[in-house]
Parts: sequence; C-alpha cells; structure tokens
Amino acid sequence: MKNNWNNKDANDYIKKYKQQYISKDLALRVYTTQLLGKNNKLVLHGGGNTSLKTTTKNIFGEKINVMHVKGSGWDMGSIDYPGLPAVELEPLLKTKKLSKLNDFDMVNLQRRCLLDSKSPNPSVETLLHAFLPFKFIDHTHANAILSLIDQPNDIAICKKIFGNKMGIVPYVIPGFDLAKLAFNVFKKNEKVEGLILLNHGIFTFGNTAKESYDRMIKYVTIAEKELSKFKNNILNKKNNIKKNNKLNTNIILPLIRKNLSNKNEDGNYTKWIFDIRVNQKILNYLDNKNLKNFTSRGTVTPDHVIRTKSKPMILNIKNIDESKIDLLINKEIKKYKNSYKKYYQKNKNFVKNTIELDGNPRLIFIPKFGIVSIGRSKKEAKIAGDLAEATVDIISKAESLGKFTSISEKEIFKVEYWPLEQAKLKTLKRAQLTGNVTVISGGCGAIGLSVAREFINNGSEVVLLENNSINIKNTPADIANIATIIKCDVTNDEDVKKAISQVVDTYGGVDIMVSNAGAAWQGEIGKVNSKILKESFALNFYAHQYLSQACIDIMLKQNTGGVLLFNITKQAINPGNNFGPYGIPKASTLFLMRQYTLEYGKFGIRSNGVNPDRIRSGIVNNKLIASRSKARNVTEKQYMSGNLLNEEVLAEDVGKAFLSLALAKKTTGDVMTVDGGNIQAVLR
Repeated sequence: MKNNWNNKDANDYIKKYKQQYISKDLALRVYTTQLLGKNNKLVLHGGGNTSLKTTTKNIFGEKINVMHVKGSGWDMGSIDYPGLPAVELEPLLKTKKLSKLNDFDMVNLQRRCLLDSKSPNPSVETLLHAFLPFKFIDHTHANAILSLIDQPNDIAICKKIFGNKMGIVPYVIPGFDLAKLAFNVFKKNEKVEGLILLNHGIFTFGNTAKESYDRMIKYVTIAEKELSKFKNNILNKKNNIKKNNKLNTNIILPLIRKNLSNKNEDGNYTKWIFDIRVNQKILNYLDNKNLKNFTSRGTVTPDHVIRTKSKPMILNIKNIDESKIDLLINKEIKKYKNSYKKYYQKNKNFVKNTIELDGNPRLIFIPKFGIVSIGRSKKEAKIAGDLAEATVDIISKAESLGKFTSISEKEIFKVEYWPLEQAKLKTLKRAQLTGNVTVISGGCGAIGLSVAREFINNGSEVVLLENNSINIKNTPADIANIATIIKCDVTNDEDVKKAISQVVDTYGGVDIMVSNAGAAWQGEIGKVNSKILKESFALNFYAHQYLSQACIDIMLKQNTGGVLLFNITKQAINPGNNFGPYGIPKASTLFLMRQYTLEYGKFGIRSNGVNPDRIRSGIVNNKLIASRSKARNVTEKQYMSGNLLNEEVLAEDVGKAFLSLALAKKTTGDVMTVDGGNIQAVLR
C-alpha cells in the first residue's frame, strides 16, 4: 500500500490551520485522517476513526488534558477540525475502574465531556482511544487485514505474520467492554505498535501523526504481501464471465422495486432506490459455485450489517420471460424475508426492547448481471454498494488464503440491533418523497430548477432531462451535485426511451414525471407557416406524450402507482393574440393529461397539470416580455404583474404547485392555476 504522506502537503495544512488558530498537532491530525479516509482499501462509510491527545485551558484558565476524536457522521476523507471534537480526558479515564458501563451511560458521559456542547457525538470507540496512552491513534477496517483475520485460525495467522509487534484482541462489540479488553491486551506488551481487533480491524498509534499513519500503512502492506502469495481463483479466472445482455434492466429492476415495496397504513408505498455495481471482478465473483456458501456466513466486519444485512439475496435468473421473472423475484424476496423473520425471532432475546427491522435485503446478487444495492435513498444504496464491492475483495482473498469466517449469528444480531442504533430508528423521520424518483424535462431551465429544488428538499431523487448545453453547464452547484442530468431531446421518441432506461439503470425505476419542457412560438394563426406549427407540436405536445409513454411503461411494472404532471400553461384555456402556435398544442396537452387520468387511474397512477402564466423562464424571456407588453400596450412591469393580485408570479411558485400535486394522493385530472389571478383563464 502506498504511503501518501507528503511533507509539503503536511506543512501546507499547518500553515492553513495556523491562520485559524488551530495547533500544529490538530492540523496534522486532520491531514492524516483525510489520508486514511480517502483510501477506500482502509476506510468506508464510518468504518474507522482517529484521535489526538493534547492539552488546553478550561473556562477557569486551568490546564486540562483533552482528546480530539472523530465525531459521529463525519467522513474521514473530507473531515475538518470540527469533525474531531475535543473531550475532557480525565473523566473518561476514570471509567477504567468500573466493572460495567452500558452504552447509553457511556454516550452520556462522552457528551458531558465535550468542550463544545454543539459538537457531534464522539465515536463509540472513544474510550478505547482514551485508554491507550498514545498521542496519536488511527483505526481502520483495512481490506487486507480483514481478509487475514476473518479466518478460523485467526490468532495463529496474526502471530505468524506480525509476531510480537501487534497485540491481538478477541472480538467484542465496540464500547466499554472492548475498550477495557484492548487496554488489557496492550498492558501485556506495551512495546506493540498497534492492535489487531479480530473480525473488526486494526489500530496503530504513535507519538506523532506521521508515526501512527506510517505504522498503519506498514502493517496493512505486510498483510497485502502475505495475501499476494495466494492466487485469487475467485476473481482472476482464466475465462472471464460475460454479462448476459438479455437480462433487461428495464424489466428486472422495476420488478424488484415492485416486490420490495409495500403499502403502508397511510396509503403510501415504502419505495426503494437502487445502485447497480457490475465489473469483471464482480461477474467472476457472482459466478462462483460456492457463492451462496461463503456469502451466507456473515459480514466481513460487524458494522456492515447495519447497511447490508448479514447476507445478500442471491437471484439466479435463467428465464427471460417477464412474467416468470416477476414470479421468481417475488418468491425469492418472500423466502429472504421469512428467513430474516426467523433470524429475528431466534435472536431477539439477546437484546432488550428491540423493534424488528424490515426484512428486505440490502444486496441482491444476480449472476451474469451484477449487484443490486438497495437503500431508502440513493446515498444509502451507494453506501451498500461500496461495502458490497469491498466485501467482494475481502471474501475472495480470505477464501483464497483459507476459509472466510465471520462472527457468530448472535453477535451479528447484537450489532444490527445495537440499542444505540435502535434509538436512532425511534426518532428517524423520513421526508415525504423519500424513495421516489422524479424525472423533470426542461430540467435545467428556470422552472425545471425550481421544481427540482422543491422535490429534492422533500426527499425525492431527481433526474433532469435537458437538451440545452448552456443550461446544463449553468446548473447551480447545489442541484448539479445532487441530481442526475441527462442530455435528452424530448422531441425524439428514441432519445426519450434511452434517457428513461438510463434513469432505471441509475435508480431502479421512475415514480413521478414532471413534463415541463416547452417553448413559445408566435404567429397569426391564419397565416403562420406549417413548419412553425409542426415544431411547436413536436415540443409542446408530442414530447409530453413520448415522456409519458416511457414513464408509464416503468410505472406499470413497478405496480406502486405513479404521478404524471404536465406544464400546460394558461394558453390552453385563454388563448392570446398571435399565440396560437403555442396555445393549440398546449390545449392538446391538457386533453392528453385528462386521457392519462381516465385510462390509468385504475393502476393508481395520477395525472395532473399546472397552468402557469408569465413566469420568467426560457419561454418568457426578456424578448418575449417586451413583445407581449407591446402587443397589450402596457409596460413590462404591468405585463408581468397583470393579474388580480398585482404581483409577479415566480418560478418557485410553479415548483411549489407541482410539489403539492405530487403529494395530493386523491387528486387526479386536476389543473392548478399559478397566475396570480387571471379571470379570463379560469377553467369552466
């Protein structure tokens, strides 16, 4: 493993943080924590922590010993000093005299020891860091270490490879008991440079940030060199497995979403988001004849169970008939959930006052297809996917060395139903649209972006379809960093189908469509060129139909309802002078919306429209505002606020209207006006 310490970079951190009155030691603690966190062979999604012991003065001017330790929720790869909150050390050290300390009392003590009450909760392994008498301590779940120690003969392997340079700590769930056990192991040989926590990970320590970091890289490299002596026959096959391209994601993924989802008491569906992983190593791994055997033994390190469950679901699709695939998926998911229920019933007495978690898998392994990782959001699904890829690496090497072995089912259950995690679940509140995938056409224009913000803020995953390269380039970072942007010409049926296929590949399906793309063509209807009318119909009518058809196809497979929303415009109701080329296709779109209402309501698919008027956007630009103001013989300000409320209507008002219709569970066939009051455009 490459050692990424760089003296220039280290000095740059010292200089940068000195300007913020941050000490050299803390600056270097941030630096090496980031070095560890950016290496996904060492750290993934909270699977590690670091600390620094130092001194400071309290509010009374007294010098006290403190420890900076990684805070809960911070990513080591991008951590900053607030993510390493300081705790007073002496009260923590006093707990060594205790024989017992439950998790809640431990967390309360750690919070009371925080110097800043606004800081995040210190790591659950804070006491372990506190007990070890070193200035700098690093902890990771390094892949190579896990491949070595997840073995039946783990202690013998560690002694052979690391000698007396590393202490060996038997598995204990993180917390007070592990901290005491690790300290006792250290006391037996205080010359060790680190600790191997069996079935868990590795700690290294030193008197400087560089020494502790160097030792981490050193011992992980030793592990990697040992593993390299054994050929990885699982991943490195002579004949690489080929992906079965007949397994259509547009069929498989929506059907998996269908069978994972369930209707709640409030009438809403619990929906799931996917992240698909496929590469040559994964295809080879999934093809192994012992796949079910070694993947059912448990997780590679205990904390993975919270994200991935203790084992994946294996789905062998041999028949590409859609009806048979649906039945197979339904059968396998039911079998998995029944197995999970038995697992819960068998082990629930080991942890008091538990709430049974949902029994859905978080990973579905499909040979010759890939890994489907699952979460309530794209972020959760990606985390499960990252852990799955790490597991492929770890288990394949562990099996090549010997036999992959996890902790017992009982111990896995105790981590999955950890009281601290259960306490989080009791207070967890999901946003209204969590688990939904929303597709917005004209997504990078003024109205599209406003719609996107509303849906993102309410928990939905968002995809923006946009054909204007300038709009795509100018998409604000707060949206571009969250949403998926697909360049798509919605007037082209094939382009739309490809875009929706990409959405399915990315998220698993589609739940809400906001057909918003449009443009305004003008001309006297008795004289207008037919080319202008055809262009307007292509974008203002046919594009709505193409997108609706593509989305309906996925929604019907999912069988969890759906929402079709159309930007129709007041022109469909109240035509403007010389605005027929725009208003006529929009009037057709109003009828299109109603037709979808009529034909697909029986499937729980709602169809509604929004009639905005005079919204500053790509359509109502400065040139058009000037033109329409002149046609009506009013000022531009009067034109934009020419409504009963005498107020200009904004793009964000339209966004809120689309959101309200998406959430209106028992409203379909409706048109919501967003025009500040235009009596001539009132529906009759």
